Amino acid sequence: MKNKVTIGLEKLITDPPEYLVGKRLGLLSNPASVDGRFTHASELIHHFFPGQLKALFSPQHGFYAEKQDNMIESGHFMEPQLNIPVYSLYNDTRIPTQKMFDQIDVLLIDIQDVGTRVYTFIYTVAYCLEKAAKLKKQVVILDRPNPIGGTQIEGNILSKDYASFVGRFPIPMRHGLTIGEISQFFNQEFQIGCNLTIIPMNGWKRQMYWQDTELSWIAPSPNLPTPKSCMVYPGQVIFEGTNISEGRGTTLPFELFGAPFLDTKKIKAEADKLIKGAFLRPVNFEPTSGKWQGNICKGFQIHVTSKKEFKPYFSSLILMQLIIKHHKNDFKFKNPPYEYEFERMPMDLILGSKTLRKRLTNLEDINLLSDQWQDELKQFKSLSGKYYLYE
Repeated sequence: MKNKVTIGLEKLITDPPEYLVGKRLGLLSNPASVDGRFTHASELIHHFFPGQLKALFSPQHGFYAEKQDNMIESGHFMEPQLNIPVYSLYNDTRIPTQKMFDQIDVLLIDIQDVGTRVYTFIYTVAYCLEKAAKLKKQVVILDRPNPIGGTQIEGNILSKDYASFVGRFPIPMRHGLTIGEISQFFNQEFQIGCNLTIIPMNGWKRQMYWQDTELSWIAPSPNLPTPKSCMVYPGQVIFEGTNISEGRGTTLPFELFGAPFLDTKKIKAEADKLIKGAFLRPVNFEPTSGKWQGNICKGFQIHVTSKKEFKPYFSSLILMQLIIKHHKNDFKFKNPPYEYEFERMPMDLILGSKTLRKRLTNLEDINLLSDQWQDELKQFKSLSGKYYLYE
């Protein structure tokens, strides 16, 4: 049965907090920052807090989420309707400057996260918290659902040596927190010390996936067009660090993956015995951009058949290992740069580990590797559980 969820943005508008009266406001948002009637947060705040909205901020992919890939920067500009500046936090700096924050007293954040460690929005928020703490500004987060639920967590905890803009803090690949919860977690556990307020949702429950919320999905970035793409993303994102197409340049990014050299019969025969909760349907596809542009790739579409059983990260590690096993001469890891890192291997940054890439290449048993993460996952779950806003 579906449940109706009221997001933080809608609660802000129906019950405006006293502490915002007369304050100069900033807003970090993008096209997914809308209410149930598809009205953008900037329009609502401008209307309900007249004259108070002084600056807009945008994360990776831009204010209009038009930028396709990593390290494609978006510029600063004046928003034509409101005639206020839009500051890109994916530009010459990923960190807001004092000059940007001088114009505001309170930063409102209304950003749709996707529940995966490497998705950069949570680190843009963390940088905003750090700058706000330094400059004594308040941050208010308008909470939104984690589209892949709040009960399942998965993967190795990021090693501090492999911190980057695709993983700043020691969290697992799938963290099971909302944007509000993970922001509180960062703020407290890493001693950021920002004056932070969360406006929580009504009606969201931890076991809910996006499909259970009755909310309309608006892509927060160009290559997560549907809630289904979010469900496979915590695993399929690892292919960004390889010469395997992760489906960019197709209509089903992350759901599709492959390369011209893949032997789908061999891979499927082994993968079907190891992967639960999903069906691998062999496909041919031709990316219109990105890796293997204009070449026919042989690969698969991942159809999730059981949200409960499917482990996206575990499944994609198995798939990558099978590709390495059967195509060791054709398969390649990508070289830097990746997300402003020019020396470390992209794959190590994505996996958040120094050793995991080598262990995969050596064909070590992924079940055994996964068993080794369970203790640190339990620790993370008990630590992050202190910040749960929803039972």
